[in-house]
Amino acid sequence: RVLLFAKCDTSHTAIPDAEPEVDGLTCIALLGISDPIRPEVPAAVRQCQESGIMVRMVTGDNMLTAQSIARQCGIYQDGGLVMEGRQFRELVEQIPADNGHESEAFKDITERLQVLARSSPEDKQTLAQLLQEAGMVVAVTGDGTNDGPALKMADVGFSMNTGTDVAKSASDIVLMDDNFVSVVKAAMWGRNVNDNIKKFLQFQVTVNIMGVLITFLGAVSDQSNQSPLTPVQLLWLNLIMDTLAALALATEQPVEEQLLSRQPEPPDASLFTPRMWVNIIGHALFQIPLLLWLLTSGHELLG
Repeated sequence: RVLLFAKCDTSHTAIPDAEPEVDGLTCIALLGISDPIRPEVPAAVRQCQESGIMVRMVTGDNMLTAQSIARQCGIYQDGGLVMEGRQFRELVEQIPADNGHESEAFKDITERLQVLARSSPEDKQTLAQLLQEAGMVVAVTGDGTNDGPALKMADVGFSMNTGTDVAKSASDIVLMDDNFVSVVKAAMWGRNVNDNIKKFLQFQVTVNIMGVLITFLGAVSDQSNQSPLTPVQLLWLNLIMDTLAALALATEQPVEEQLLSRQPEPPDASLFTPRMWVNIIGHALFQIPLLLWLLTSGHELLG
């Protein structure tokens, strides 16, 4: 930000209530004020971009200041779009009359917009709504009372610990250190929890399929129709064995390089991926014949 100091001679003996019109100003000095970004922010923004998360800046500063800060952070890149709030509102008004979501205005806002300067609190809320209409998962950061509607509308709202109570109550997560790096860590842990749940489900479904099939096939093949697994054994299998496996799989620590180097999953993605079904069916096809052979011929092999 740049402040200009000037002086002039005036006939006023007291400070007027309204700003007077004066001529003949003499420039005294220019003062530049810069709030340097934190050194870890550019790396955090780059991690977000590599993991498929697009970072956008919405600020009330003028366009040149916002563009300079965004370039230092790595948010603004070649091919990106920078606009002011007035131009943004004009584009939003053109969307309904110009083929809606297929219009160039809608694509410019949702795909190319990187910096929105001279914006109002309503602009941040409108941008979040347009991104959600485009099928994107939207996370919004804010610390002021005016950010409350946008934080509430977003899929994930991040507020600052030094922010207002309104912002904190409207958000989903409060950043205790007021650092953008914490947003990256939240995304990393979210992906890690999702992966751990899938690992446990893959193990749990495989064990349950095996238990049910062995119990049924063993009872059918037995002359006295007696199940090879008693109820106590099935209870032990489900409670003791699965509990230990759940603790082992659910507490696995995240690997940052793996989790932040892939694209995010769609919101409507199935919890069971094709690779999981391949593993489940493959293990079942391998274990069922082996267990049936042990069930019928194991006494001869093991004496």
